[in-house]
Amino acid sequence: MLQVSNLNVYYGESHILRSVDMAVPPGQMVCLIGRNGVGKTTLLKTIMGLLQPRTGNIVFYDRSLLKDSPDRRARSGIGYVPQGREVIPRATVRENLLLGLEALPKGRQGKKDIPEEIFTLFPVLKTMLSRMGGDLSGGQQQQLAIARALMGKPKLLVLDEPTEGIQPSIILEIEAAVRRIIEATGISVLLVEQHLHFVRQADWYYAMQKGGIVASGATSELSQETIQRFLAV
Repeated sequence: MLQVSNLNVYYGESHILRSVDMAVPPGQMVCLIGRNGVGKTTLLKTIMGLLQPRTGNIVFYDRSLLKDSPDRRARSGIGYVPQGREVIPRATVRENLLLGLEALPKGRQGKKDIPEEIFTLFPVLKTMLSRMGGDLSGGQQQQLAIARALMGKPKLLVLDEPTEGIQPSIILEIEAAVRRIIEATGISVLLVEQHLHFVRQADWYYAMQKGGIVASGATSELSQETIQRFLAV
């Protein structure tokens, strides 16, 4: 589904991503792990077209994305929830959700309705449709941001540290919702995450260090040594 090959990205003359190779298969969750500052967010931004690689390729369903703008990548079926969520604070929950329809391909945007399955995944949002996005708690904003991305009916959902700054009980709700999304829709998930319990929900992991992929494998085989090396602070 998604194939990243020999990706090299620079900030000015600083070499940030170094010959990155990784893949996300259909219907699976892949987790990108590593300490802060190793290039995880840079990789996600490059996949979304917010940064341009100096070399390498990004292929989504057998088609290179390198010449596509970020909005075109979204319309091709990639939903993105950035670090910090970026909920619009002075728009209501309903308005934030409806903005997600902009990621649908041209001609498919149709009626401005919120599918009931959104509220099945995130019931709290149904009770808050008229509240301002900025008035929600961090956990509620994260649920809103994921729901907004799902409004565009993506084939791949990209999540950058969805549990950052969120209380433990809400983390478990978000984990469960992401697993239900995969099971119910068959979409894939690419996740950057530090929370070990969430990491273990993934099917596969890639570990980053100094801008490169240095380990990968099934999360069922994720050893304590690897956890200490790449997740411990």
